[in-house]
Amino acid sequence: MKIQDDILSDVLRSMRISGSTLLNDDYAPPWAIAIPDAEQMAVLLEVKAGVRVVAFHLVKRGSIEMTASDGKSIRAEAGEIIIGFGGLAHQISQGPARSSLTVATLLAGDANIFAPSYKDEMRYTSLTCGVFLLHDVELNPLFAALPPWLHLSTRSLTGGRNFALVAESLTQEVDQALMGSGYVIDRLLELLGAEAIRSYMKLTPIQTTGWINGLNDPVVEGAIALIHANPGAGWTVQRLAAGMSLSPSRFAARFVAAIGDSPMSYVTKWRMNVASRLLTQTQQGVQEIATAVGYESSAAFNRAFKKHLGLPPAAWRSHRA
Repeated sequence: MKIQDDILSDVLRSMRISGSTLLNDDYAPPWAIAIPDAEQMAVLLEVKAGVRVVAFHLVKRGSIEMTASDGKSIRAEAGEIIIGFGGLAHQISQGPARSSLTVATLLAGDANIFAPSYKDEMRYTSLTCGVFLLHDVELNPLFAALPPWLHLSTRSLTGGRNFALVAESLTQEVDQALMGSGYVIDRLLELLGAEAIRSYMKLTPIQTTGWINGLNDPVVEGAIALIHANPGAGWTVQRLAAGMSLSPSRFAARFVAAIGDSPMSYVTKWRMNVASRLLTQTQQGVQEIATAVGYESSAAFNRAFKKHLGLPPAAWRSHRA
């Protein structure tokens, strides 16, 4: 197994991807559905604090136009998926609809006024829309490297055969509603989110600066693996450079050039990500967590944590409870 596989598994696992399907229906043009931003969607779905809601739209038949609050527009055809990692409000539509439905209205059980009739048999669009739920994305280097909008084909093998197979399996389970489908759909959504991210990583240009690019550099990749394996170690640029058999200056320059951040800044951010997860997922005391991520002084840990996450550790834990 390559080192980067271990790093990617570590970071994906830390996000604890789950999901839910919200809509699975047909729509005859002209139609439009309004999707709120991530914060409003979290309230609508009663998602606990600290969970990032990421909307997705999987086109099974026909096509859609996605128009976001930032002006971004994407057209998706059958077999394609749009994922909104940026959490922006947006609208999906087909044709110049005079009015739009909201997700809240549809989830409340109101009728789909855009449902096709026999006259629309050749024109309607079929969609599965839902959300991925990502945990602990603060200071997560993979999440930070993802684009606000991800547009992928689930039928092209360019992004990976697994992605195509998972998308096809999800479509079948949602449409057929077989015994045990609820459990299977939950697992498939987790896989779909992970495979979409892996597909994006495969398609990202190698020379693009950022965390994903860093995994393509064996020196940077090796240093990141060391940091993730033991975030509480007494890391310095000198120690990391020695582990990669480079001089400190050459190592630091190569690291910054690859991911756009300094080695010690990366160390601190990953430590804070680990600490935030320990605060919400364990009963360990603040001092114990501080020691685990490399801080002998609680005061120094508190300052670093508040600087990067906006709240002291104890307040963070209370807010996420």
